[in-house]
Amino acid sequence: MIICCGEALIDMLPRQLPDGTDVCMPVPGGAVFNTAIALGRLGEDTHFFCGLSTDLYGRQLSACLEASHVKTTFCPRTSRPTTLAFVSLEDGNAEYTFYDENTAGRMLEITDLPDLPEQTQAMQFGAISLVPEPCASSFEQLMHRYCDSAVIALDPNIRRSFIQNEPAYRDRIKRMCGLSDIIKVSQDDLDWLEPGKSFETIAQEWLRTGAKIILLTMGENGVRAITPSLDLVVSAVKVNVVDTVGAGDSFNAGILADLRKSGNLHKNTLGSISENSLRSALTFATRVAAYTVGQAGANPPWAHELPTQTQPS
Repeated sequence: MIICCGEALIDMLPRQLPDGTDVCMPVPGGAVFNTAIALGRLGEDTHFFCGLSTDLYGRQLSACLEASHVKTTFCPRTSRPTTLAFVSLEDGNAEYTFYDENTAGRMLEITDLPDLPEQTQAMQFGAISLVPEPCASSFEQLMHRYCDSAVIALDPNIRRSFIQNEPAYRDRIKRMCGLSDIIKVSQDDLDWLEPGKSFETIAQEWLRTGAKIILLTMGENGVRAITPSLDLVVSAVKVNVVDTVGAGDSFNAGILADLRKSGNLHKNTLGSISENSLRSALTFATRVAAYTVGQAGANPPWAHELPTQTQPS
């Protein structure tokens, strides 16, 4: 069982009517939500945890999760509104403006945290759910509770415009990196988190605090992974890019799915993963991400939509 812990929101995607009028199309989204959707479509036993609204958009989010075979058993429901993210696209790259005040996701409290079953194998955290209070502290507390038993995956996915209290957020990400087994970042994330430091330096620092796999996604240049004994680069899959919405989130799902299928998604073995197993996971994750960037919005593949040779071994 893999549990994705983080925001669910509505992406308001820019579209144009036939008469040229600019409009926004509401599409279910959120980084951790997207990872859950991708995992469910890949056939993994997936749960999602976040506060969900009972409003129109909250029901849309719940229906989307259910349609992708993601369970929402642990999600508290509330009448508070759903978070909205208005998206602008520049050369296919997404920028976001968030409307998040007093929403169902943001107001998640520590008292809402679930008791998770023993079969919880891995937990994914990250993105804007780690910025505002009280949900940020609640997710951090959830990580603390289960970091000794479950593989913890963290993707900070920095959204600079959303950060209100920079010192508090930096401290939280540092603490959560110290509890994580898998940490995935982009170069933009690194430039904000540790300006002036190389990926190699930062990766070694995180490994010393207990992480097992450090990942750097490099867009068209592929992905690099550093473990206590390995340093690998896997090339990106060439694809006609529609937009990059959900690419990194789908990549996270691909990594977890392949590690689970190869028997490596365990705290006591993850750090000694073989080169072949790690390369397989990176290759599969890049293919899942490549499919997603070929679609409009965050629309990750179902397992049957990937060529046979790209499915996890």
